[in-house]
Amino acid sequence: MRFDIVTLFPDSFSSVLGSGLLGKALAKQIAEVHLVNPRDFTTDKHRKVDDEPYGGGVGMLMKPEPIFASVESLPILPRREVILMSPQGETINQPLLRELATNYDQLVVICGHYEGVDERVLNLVTREVSLGDFILTGGEIPAMALLNGVVRLLPGTVGKVESLKAESFEEGLLDFPQYTRPANFRGWKVPNVLLSGNHAEIAKWRFQQQIQRTASRRPDLLEKWQQEREQGTGDW
Repeated sequence: MRFDIVTLFPDSFSSVLGSGLLGKALAKQIAEVHLVNPRDFTTDKHRKVDDEPYGGGVGMLMKPEPIFASVESLPILPRREVILMSPQGETINQPLLRELATNYDQLVVICGHYEGVDERVLNLVTREVSLGDFILTGGEIPAMALLNGVVRLLPGTVGKVESLKAESFEEGLLDFPQYTRPANFRGWKVPNVLLSGNHAEIAKWRFQQQIQRTASRRPDLLEKWQQEREQGTGDW
């Protein structure tokens, strides 16, 4: 999969792209990431990418010309999505990441800054995506989250495919508690059922824990999961 990140701060991606599973995936060419700086497409000596909003107001807006030129300089693959990272977009969740990882060969991700982008930039955009109901200084951190979440779902990134299925949100519930050695750490013991070797009982315990944990931490998710189960549309 090809990622084209339109950003005023390409250096901010250096560490992210070179470490962990994401770095390994890029080294194995499971995905490729290209960073495009709108400043490289400005035509004035100051390389200006922002200006005052018409009608007045606080702050500056990113100008449309450098963003359009950045995106239009890119190759176009058959299955392409142009995403604007924006607090006004749909919130990133696991189904969205799965959709992007499955249905597209190219994701162009535009990182906004200042007070946002000129509204006409939306003529380029096919989807607006948000990290959540809060404001950051720019779209780079949300873009990194999107990039990481999509790449880890691509075949070959994670060694054990089964591990992707047994995670929070994959089946609508939060993950169950997990433990490793030692069996007794400072008086906190691993539940006996996990030491029993009885896989049926372990699976039953884990499912019960998922229900309890989701009920206490994310009752909204549990309600949605129960509704989908009643309608026969959920994965269970």
